[in-house]
Amino acid sequence: MGEVSLSQIAAFQASFESDTRNRAAMNAVCGTTVAKVALNRRRVVQADMTFSVNLPEKKITSQKGSGRCWMFAALNTLRIVAMKNMNLGDDFELSQNHTMFWDKFEKSNYFLESVLSTLDEPTEGRLIAYLFSGPIQDGGQWHMFINLVKKHGLVPKSIMPETESSSNTGHMNAQITLRLREFGCEIRKAHASGKSADELRAMKPAMLEQIYKMLCIHLGEPPAEFEWQWRDKDRAFNRAGVLTPKDFYEKYIDVDFSDLVCLIHCPQSEKRFNEVYTIKFLGNVVGGEPIKYINVDLDTMKQASIAQMQNEEPVWFGCDVGKFLDRDSGWMDDQMFDYDLVYGSVSHLSKAERLDYGESLMTHAMVFTGVDLDDKGAPRKWRVENSWGDKSGDKGYFAMSDTWFDEFNYEVVVHKKFLSAECLALLDREPIGLEPWDPMGSLA
Repeated sequence: MGEVSLSQIAAFQASFESDTRNRAAMNAVCGTTVAKVALNRRRVVQADMTFSVNLPEKKITSQKGSGRCWMFAALNTLRIVAMKNMNLGDDFELSQNHTMFWDKFEKSNYFLESVLSTLDEPTEGRLIAYLFSGPIQDGGQWHMFINLVKKHGLVPKSIMPETESSSNTGHMNAQITLRLREFGCEIRKAHASGKSADELRAMKPAMLEQIYKMLCIHLGEPPAEFEWQWRDKDRAFNRAGVLTPKDFYEKYIDVDFSDLVCLIHCPQSEKRFNEVYTIKFLGNVVGGEPIKYINVDLDTMKQASIAQMQNEEPVWFGCDVGKFLDRDSGWMDDQMFDYDLVYGSVSHLSKAERLDYGESLMTHAMVFTGVDLDDKGAPRKWRVENSWGDKSGDKGYFAMSDTWFDEFNYEVVVHKKFLSAECLALLDREPIGLEPWDPMGSLA
């Protein structure tokens, strides 16, 4: 038996008390957070918010009490195009509420279709537990955003502004998740009782109608069309007339998403670099584009991102934001905290080991808007547009050390023109399907 003996505990206690540094650490940490105690003052005062490549910056956005970072980051890359095409000021935003409405609705349909395709899976199995764990969570991935825009278009924020539930999604998500679990249960029970596939599918429209009603109650009705007029930053009046959301997107943004590629850096031993991956049962729009990643080395990811910003285009990316982040200063730096001074030891897990054992995964999406290059062109630090409001960092903009990028950045979206022909040829491969609970299937 591996029981801990009382004599061992007494030895641990004696060892702790024998070192005055332990008592100093205890006195400090019992009175405040360990992050404040471990904060490396030298790194804080050396923090420099100037960058050799820095795109023009806009008024910062705020996702408030929601998990829509992936959506905010993607919309923040597109609003630059809209602002240029309409000669708008830097406070213009695209409606995050409109995009979230359709994401929740499409995820509900995707969930019900997943239930219909797994009817013979055991209820106690891992797949059913995964599918029912969070059918409409706020998070998402780049390709999920593409699917929403292609099908439902976009609107200015003034056309479908925020509501209480869009800014604070907890209660809405709980109520809709309850109904979806109930609907999933009803479908599986009907299958067990012998209902035909057609009879099961006939149950779905009434279920989706209920979800649509609930979303309208929480988020407001999404416009089928709207009249768009604005005064630009030169005070000139403009009127476009009546547009649908797709009309608005095609007229004022119309980015060719087929030119954009999603790169990941995943050094786990069972995954290969220069290979294409997808995630089973991960998506929102049924019939939309599947998740598709090319797994590349860090240099490929960095050089494509740098080239894109040098071309005055921002870069959507996904990372594990909570690691070594000083939120007040807005710095992500793997040397920002001296935990070894507090505990007398520090973790030595590698990036691959952190992924293997649940210590890290992608948790947040933001936008690179700049990079600081040394005299040889190598990156030193990265400028980051966040969506947490303007109270932290440099009025809402953060900075990331290059070594933090190495350890905790996982994904970027870049234009094909910044990748080699060999890399692009990988897109012709059939992607390898990863299990839904794989760390690369995490949602930002």
